[in-house]
Amino acid sequence: MNKPTTVQALEDLGRMKLSKSFFMRDFLYSEISQIEGIPNIPDFPDRALEAGRQLCEQLLEPLQDRFGRIAIRSAYRAPAVNAKGAVDGNNCARNESNYAAHIWDYPDADGHLGATACIVVPALLPWYDQTGDWTPLAWWIHDNLPYSSQFWFPRLAAFNLRWSGNPSTLPSINSYVANPHTADRKALVKNGVAILGLEERKRIVEPWLNSLP
Repeated sequence: MNKPTTVQALEDLGRMKLSKSFFMRDFLYSEISQIEGIPNIPDFPDRALEAGRQLCEQLLEPLQDRFGRIAIRSAYRAPAVNAKGAVDGNNCARNESNYAAHIWDYPDADGHLGATACIVVPALLPWYDQTGDWTPLAWWIHDNLPYSSQFWFPRLAAFNLRWSGNPSTLPSINSYVANPHTADRKALVKNGVAILGLEERKRIVEPWLNSLP
């Protein structure tokens, strides 16, 4: 598929199904694109579709199956959109750091695809609002899904969730939100190594799971 240059072509791209619940159009909205008038359209749609399918099938669908509807806050960014966000300080890393992350259609330095979406899991919000604890979901994902990275934010316990096709990528979990169990913002997982053992993680996850309807 060529880069869309007409409304019809962009509609066709948006209608491409990535998984049982998600379509490409779900991931194309960008506030930066809207305000700055920069089209958020992949240069290489086939790459973006492949990376998006993996993100959806490997991570987003299993999350939604287990916890109900998830909300997409931010996902695909065209290089020009991401670059503008980085220059203006809108929580965008430089383009080279976002290849195979928010920029789905450009591979990483090793030539592997990847994709990131910033999401909210509404099932976590009552627990998060009551306790300030985002770590149960972070640990559940760590123990159940093939993610490459998570990065958590304070508002709505939103977080960047990334799939990577690079076999050398080691999982990581970082946060701008303090961990209520340690009162710091240290990584939960760094270079694939978790700070807690499995039984300790279960003791954090299970009370939240038991609170769900």
